[in-house]
Amino acid sequence: MVVVVMGVSGSGKSSFGQALASALDWDFLEGDDMHPSSNVEKMRVGIALDDDDRRPWLDHIAAWISSEAHQGRHGVVTCSALKRAYRDRLRQTGATVRFVYLRVERSELEHRMRQRSHFMPAALLDSQLQALEEPESGEAALTVSGDRTVDEMMSEVRHWLQQSDIRSTR
Repeated sequence: MVVVVMGVSGSGKSSFGQALASALDWDFLEGDDMHPSSNVEKMRVGIALDDDDRRPWLDHIAAWISSEAHQGRHGVVTCSALKRAYRDRLRQTGATVRFVYLRVERSELEHRMRQRSHFMPAALLDSQLQALEEPESGEAALTVSGDRTVDEMMSEVRHWLQQSDIRSTR
């Protein structure tokens, strides 16, 4: 199984994803590290990515997920996975993929983005929120309030994964 921790920039994907992978003793991949340098540069100067920009990035993440599955390993990866089509791409890997969507209020996202050092400027938050298609029922996704403590989120996600694993083996 691979868990994709998803959400817009500033939602806490990296922090929570690392904590989840550590707690489960699973492999971890920071999805931002898979962006081609051209994507990073576009974002750094305030240009929003489009579907064509995201395609090779999603392909790199999908390849990692596929590799985890073929090696019989579990993993956690961070990826904004803003659109259903992006999530569908990540599901086409041969792995059991689950999504944990960190939902955070806009004002908190802005605050977090202004407090950190990252190539994604707060000015691009609007473009991410406009592109966001929140997961729907039937997508093997759990929506978690990203305003809660890591321990609270961890408890909810671990319980859901246990239930999800039971359902996927029936």
